[in-house]
Amino acid sequence: MVEVSELTVRFKEVVAVDGISFTVKRGETLGLVGESGSGKTTIARVIAGLQKPTSGSVKVNGRVGMVFQDPLGSLNPRQTVRAAIAEILAHSPKRELTVEGLLEAVDIDCALADRYPHEFSGGQRQRLSIARELAFAPDLLICDEAVSALDLSVRATVLDLIAALKEKFNLTVLFITHDLGVVRHIASRVIVLDHGRIAEAGDCREVLSAPRSEYAKRLVSSVLRLPPSTEELR
Repeated sequence: MVEVSELTVRFKEVVAVDGISFTVKRGETLGLVGESGSGKTTIARVIAGLQKPTSGSVKVNGRVGMVFQDPLGSLNPRQTVRAAIAEILAHSPKRELTVEGLLEAVDIDCALADRYPHEFSGGQRQRLSIARELAFAPDLLICDEAVSALDLSVRATVLDLIAALKEKFNLTVLFITHDLGVVRHIASRVIVLDHGRIAEAGDCREVLSAPRSEYAKRLVSSVLRLPPSTEELR
């Protein structure tokens, strides 16, 4: 689905991403983890076509949608929910998608479609942002710190929703976060970034239970546990 090869991104004298290579397989959820400044958002922006690489290459087979950390900042305050989603649907390759269907998919009451973003809670706004991205029928959904601004209990709900939408819409998900606890909740494979380089990569459970690099060990030791997911409670 995505092939990143020897990717380097420099901003003047700062090397944000330093010659990394990895793939994202179609249908998987890959976690990209690292502290602030590790390069994870820069990588996401290159994959989404929002940032040009200094060197190396990124190949993406399909359409890309991106969910950002601040849903209120990514939604037009002057547009109703209906207008914001309808604007994207007008250019969607999937004509069968509707505003009402997308709102139902993200657990938002369709009766609220004519309200404005400020009239919703933080968790609702993030679900609305996801619905808007789904309107374009992406093959790859990039979630860049998509739950870090939410309360702990709301995080778990949104993560469960993303997992359900992945199956419903046949998505590949690149989930970016600074929190390994969040990755544990949603990803099958994880890449740990340290100052623009890959410190460790592998099966998410294995990395969490027995990290090899000192950097990954520090991240694991600071994990904030989320409430168990619906799947874990079964």
